[in-house]
Amino acid sequence: MEKLMVLRPGESPGFLLWHATLRWQRAIAAALAPLGLTHVQFVLLACMWWLNTHEEQPNQLALARQAGTDVKMTSQALRALEKKGLIEREVDPADTRAKRLRVTAAGAELAPRAIAVVEQVDADFFQPVAVDDAITLLTHLAHPEP
Repeated sequence: MEKLMVLRPGESPGFLLWHATLRWQRAIAAALAPLGLTHVQFVLLACMWWLNTHEEQPNQLALARQAGTDVKMTSQALRALEKKGLIEREVDPADTRAKRLRVTAAGAELAPRAIAVVEQVDADFFQPVAVDDAITLLTHLAHPEP
């Protein structure tokens, strides 16, 4: 049996990732608050806007997969976005049980502004690290090879 090395918290990659993630999430939340969006709402709106601009009208499941969000959480956030007038749900003619999702004119105006705000937070947050290095590391962590 391999002996585990005990690290101080400041030397633990997982502990450091936890703190970095919390700092990043606080910065994102603060930047999105003036736009009236939570982080999850932003991700779903941005993904839906992107898909709509590429001639796709996803259903809730397809959007959750694209965004990497839980389906139930997605449903709750979509209800909030719909109440804000940023998205619409339309019955899918091919499957009346499913609803196709589309950003409204207000959602299409807000999405790129929100994306720009989040991209600025990301640029500031990741500034100490070369962009290519950050993308390489995060890609490996998000999608490890088998």
